[in-house]
Amino acid sequence: MMIPVLPILQRKLDISAFQSSLIITAYSIIAIVLIPVAGFVSDRIGRKRVILPALAMTAVGGLVAGIGASLFHSYGWVLAGRFIQGAGSAGAMPIAMPLVGDMLKRDDEVSKALGTIEMSNTFGKVLSPLLGAALAMWGFSLPFYAIPVLCLISGIMVAWCVRVPKRRGEELARPPSVSELFSLVHRHLRWLLAVFFTGASAMFVLFGTLVYLSDRLESDWNMDGILKGLILAIPLGCLCLTSYFAGRVIGNHKRRMKYTAVIGGIVASCGSLIGAMVPGMFWVAVAVCVTGIGIGAALPATDALITESIRKAQRGSITSVYTSTRFIGVAAGPPVVSLLARFGQSWVFGIMAGVCLLAAWYSVWGIQAGTGGGRGPVHRKSRDASLQPIHEKSPRSIFRRKA
Repeated sequence: MMIPVLPILQRKLDISAFQSSLIITAYSIIAIVLIPVAGFVSDRIGRKRVILPALAMTAVGGLVAGIGASLFHSYGWVLAGRFIQGAGSAGAMPIAMPLVGDMLKRDDEVSKALGTIEMSNTFGKVLSPLLGAALAMWGFSLPFYAIPVLCLISGIMVAWCVRVPKRRGEELARPPSVSELFSLVHRHLRWLLAVFFTGASAMFVLFGTLVYLSDRLESDWNMDGILKGLILAIPLGCLCLTSYFAGRVIGNHKRRMKYTAVIGGIVASCGSLIGAMVPGMFWVAVAVCVTGIGIGAALPATDALITESIRKAQRGSITSVYTSTRFIGVAAGPPVVSLLARFGQSWVFGIMAGVCLLAAWYSVWGIQAGTGGGRGPVHRKSRDASLQPIHEKSPRSIFRRKA
């Protein structure tokens, strides 16, 4: 929602393009730190008990940023509000993935639900440029004030509609300690790093190219308001639809998850290459759209790999680390692109193409899903155990205790 508003904030607050990009980065930096903590806590006290207070904190952050912008015209207040908002967001959206895994039993249901979650996440990104641009026409600080309203609606829906099943059997197992989590991550570092890097690079490319497109629309075509929001929504719409269908195609096939992530990275790289090789505003928009399609294919696959390879007792902690790495990409994309833009369009999209291609190669090398027909958890006797569920290779004493 902030992307189409950044050029307006530059003028109103008298700040540079790099400073305005930090309004997105400040939100993401604190989230990177707190998301693993929120996941760790949610494994112990429950998902809803983390999500609801987190939404309240996000609402407070929006109010602080709005008051700072509208009453004081203070860049520092805006950054502080975004910082608080990021702290709240750490316990909201990232907990949705393990919550879905807790509520559904069959692997194919989880994959479809995660595709829908990713689609819904992206659908929010499709609507938010339109909402941000429309609100900014009435007042440049109004997008900040919209955040508490959205948090209130979300909080009511979570409290009223979400019914988490009682824990039993596997879920009653003691959640791992910090040292045990480090041991689990170290043991499965190869494929986890591949998934983490794919998620981070996808967000880096997505937010970086969207910020670049937003700046070019305003500087080259003098475009703002609803029309600018509509154009920014097109690549996000492509990403949204691709995420929805990708979640249904991959099912519970780990082989499909791996190669969907790889193909998504290659498609995103091809899209960025269009922007690097062909100058002109039209081709910038085409490049961002094709890149969005590739990212839309890769993200549900990495979500499913993480969620379906980890048992429920550890799912919140590990998926939160994964989401935290995605926020690294969100934080890094806008400022890096604002610096690269000084060297021209080819530099921006050339770097993005390289990042996408590196992610695709890393997935081929790091994610081993070639056994068991690619369906369900990999059997413990298989030679290829890099995608074996974490609990199958861990000592029973870590996860089980006597009644």
